[in-house]
Amino acid sequence: MQLGAFSISLPVKDLDASCDFYTRLGFEQVGGDFAQNYLILRNGQATIGLFQGMFDTTLLTFNPGWAQDMSPLDQFDSVRTIQQNLRDAGIEPDLGTAPDGTGPGHIVVTDPDGNQILIDQHV
Repeated sequence: MQLGAFSISLPVKDLDASCDFYTRLGFEQVGGDFAQNYLILRNGQATIGLFQGMFDTTLLTFNPGWAQDMSPLDQFDSVRTIQQNLRDAGIEPDLGTAPDGTGPGHIVVTDPDGNQILIDQHV
């Protein structure tokens, strides 16, 4: 099962302050929108998302359909295929997506220690 590009999604209180901090650490903005309260930053192969007011906890995030450099993949396991594979393995998503849909969708699972994992397909 291929989960796609990996990043950490961080809830932040002040998007401007957080962007300034991570920029000083060497990250550069590669996506997102201040007006929509989120930014995507990269430093080499490390990708982080800064999200103001969208969720309360840090999320491990995977993006099916994207390579680590955020370029689209021609072939990939869709979020719906991943959801079915997880169910077949005995892992029920906390939040699922319509199994018969197409295109963008997302699911959330929680590991045994309470860490949330977002699988978020944009393509």
